[in-house]
Amino acid sequence: MSVSRCVCPGSFDPVTLGHLDVVRRARRLYDEVVVAVLVNPNKTGLFTPQERVELLESELADLDGVSVLTFEAQLLVDVCRSTGAGAIVKGLRGETDYSYELPMAVMNRHLADVETLFLPSDPQYAQVSSSLIKEVARFGGDISPFVSPAVAAALRARFGDPH
Repeated sequence: MSVSRCVCPGSFDPVTLGHLDVVRRARRLYDEVVVAVLVNPNKTGLFTPQERVELLESELADLDGVSVLTFEAQLLVDVCRSTGAGAIVKGLRGETDYSYELPMAVMNRHLADVETLFLPSDPQYAQVSSSLIKEVARFGGDISPFVSPAVAAALRARFGDPH
């Protein structure tokens, strides 16, 4: 019997409850989920790739069949090939995400016959992005509805307490 496996890619800088929701829902659909943390050498993230992996592993420790890895300087379809994943799962918050993601999904199918499954965001996280979380956290705003306590603590430690 073959194992169904998907890849959930992202920068996860930082991981939000929206990201975790997508991974958990993907796990209900697939036997195994590979969370692939993108390392973009042209960007300086708030958290190092290793810190992002550690936060994700901690947040997903209760979920069997989920692994976390980083990828850099390669196509996402190559990550799918190397992990044996037949699909990519992406969360969509709205039209803008769809417009951005659709051409990539078509290209990934062309390059490697890898399908992309789009999961609509839970409405409570539909307007949440890592960039927005970082901006609010930087100035001491309440991010507790959108990230786990561990991620909130990591953000406070990174930014310090502005009050």
